[in-house]
Amino acid sequence: MQARDIRLEQTLFDAICRIPLIDPHSHIDATSPTAKTLDDLLGYHYYTELAHSAGMNKDALGPDIEPRERVRSILGYLDRLDNTVQYSWFVQIAQRFFDFPRDRVRAEDADELWQMAAERLNRQDWEQHVFNVSNLEKVFLTNNFDEPLEGFDTSRCIPCLRTDDLVFRFGERETRQRLASVTGIEVGDLATMKRAVHQLFERFVSRGAKACAISLPPRFAPAPIAEQDFDRALRESDGDHSTWLTLGTFWLLAECCREFQLPFDLMLGVNRQVYRHGVFQGQDLFDSRTSMILYADLFNGFPEVTFCVSVLASTQNQELTSYAWIFPNVVTSGHWWYSNIPTYIEQDCRARLQAVPKTKQIGYYSDAYKLEFILPKYDMYRRILARVLAEDFVVARGWSEEEAVALARLLLRDNARAIFGV
Repeated sequence: MQARDIRLEQTLFDAICRIPLIDPHSHIDATSPTAKTLDDLLGYHYYTELAHSAGMNKDALGPDIEPRERVRSILGYLDRLDNTVQYSWFVQIAQRFFDFPRDRVRAEDADELWQMAAERLNRQDWEQHVFNVSNLEKVFLTNNFDEPLEGFDTSRCIPCLRTDDLVFRFGERETRQRLASVTGIEVGDLATMKRAVHQLFERFVSRGAKACAISLPPRFAPAPIAEQDFDRALRESDGDHSTWLTLGTFWLLAECCREFQLPFDLMLGVNRQVYRHGVFQGQDLFDSRTSMILYADLFNGFPEVTFCVSVLASTQNQELTSYAWIFPNVVTSGHWWYSNIPTYIEQDCRARLQAVPKTKQIGYYSDAYKLEFILPKYDMYRRILARVLAEDFVVARGWSEEEAVALARLLLRDNARAIFGV
């Protein structure tokens, strides 16, 4: 095995970090994008689920618990998590944003760190400071279909229409009422459904939306259905027609993506509430029984739509890589959730770069809930990318450093600009 060239990796990493970021998927609330207290950071599901897994009683996370005490409880378990990459994200946040002076955060640091965070998070210019330190230019949001989309700069916080509720909960009265309240259209048949969804897309696009997105369970198999069957499902809206309702709504969304020229982000393979006793957002897991062959009709049926595909399990990366290799309208997108671990990122990144056209890859997205997490998560990816580029391209294939950095720029910025039109 050839020895790593640490100097080369660091040189590439430094150059890659100078590329302004476009983060194409997050859960940032654009009206409150940064943390207000340390509780907003340690309340990220990675820390609560890891601490709970390591023995913490989830009652310590209850809404009636004072935020400072919740933080103290989680910090009390960090020594059991200091082997994880998530721990390293938090340490980097503490050091880079709060000037925390040590390399480890311990339970006894709770009061000191709380105060250090409070002093900085309350700065009037904090949001802009985080953008600057992170070298972040634009971040994509995840917006429910009835969100107001007001009160923020849509040129740098870019709306994205999230459609899970429309597809999987449209049989519920509440979902229909929400759609009616935002479109003014009471859906009772296929004609009114088409008008309502069309109006929904018009509203999002007028507010600067650049994508539609959905997370999908393992056995979901999109396919067109007869219009009379979809119409009947919308008219009767009962459990007997739930499959027609789901399939018809999903296909209608794809048709609107084609009409409005929006990419469709598909996040495949999540099984909800597997661990029923888990903490909030710490209940879902992947399911290796999923297969992208279920999406063949969709990819074939909408060649004009770009599908940015994420897979929850690294074990499915070869399938995703192969589909992006063959289908012009399939793009590899990021390293989602349980694949967002350095070992999996590295092997998946190598495979994609060896097999998929370089213009068809969205290298990474943060999936962050607060802006402060974008820097450490992207730094993790950028270090891995620098290693892969150094070993597989500069050393093994004789690329120049400039050519390697240009490839990184495609993955981190230029492909997102081209695919989403930003």
